[in-house]
Amino acid sequence: MRELKILVINNYGQFCHLIHRTVRDLDMDTKIVANTTSVEDILDEEPDGIILSGGPSMERVGLCQEYVESIDIPILGICLGHQLIARTFGGQTGAGELGGYAAIDIEVIEEDDILKGLGPRTSVWASHADEVTVLPDEFIHLARSDVCEIEAMRHEERPIYGVQWHPEVAHTHKGEELFMNFFEVCENY
Repeated sequence: MRELKILVINNYGQFCHLIHRTVRDLDMDTKIVANTTSVEDILDEEPDGIILSGGPSMERVGLCQEYVESIDIPILGICLGHQLIARTFGGQTGAGELGGYAAIDIEVIEEDDILKGLGPRTSVWASHADEVTVLPDEFIHLARSDVCEIEAMRHEERPIYGVQWHPEVAHTHKGEELFMNFFEVCENY
């Protein structure tokens, strides 16, 4: 696989720099970008893909909704990024029953592009303080767990993906595989 340029959008989550390091360690050209960067400046970077990091609250996502609506390249939302994608397309989010970070067993419903090779079950590290509660129209449900019905999703036509869990942390099994699957989407887009 050629070296791709992947922008990591900083939503002030504690793992943003870990996402960046993971992407870099997988031999991709990567850069952390403030979520207040204009769409034009994002496009000037000529990225092959965008990762929306997790973060503390929907009030601090800056221009991420604009990125999702107007930038036509592959986008992966992680935790808060996943929730933001859902909201952008008319889905709903709410408080989860399980709060802080914990190991969760994920059931892969639809392997799809980014979950290829991860099923039928995998163990991940996730926070469910907030979660997607209603799948947006035009999205395909990819994974669920005992604590959250919508652990992963993707847009039916556009290369937009969301996962509730953190593939960048060591506690997540097959996290690097998820990133490599996303890079493959970026390379072929």
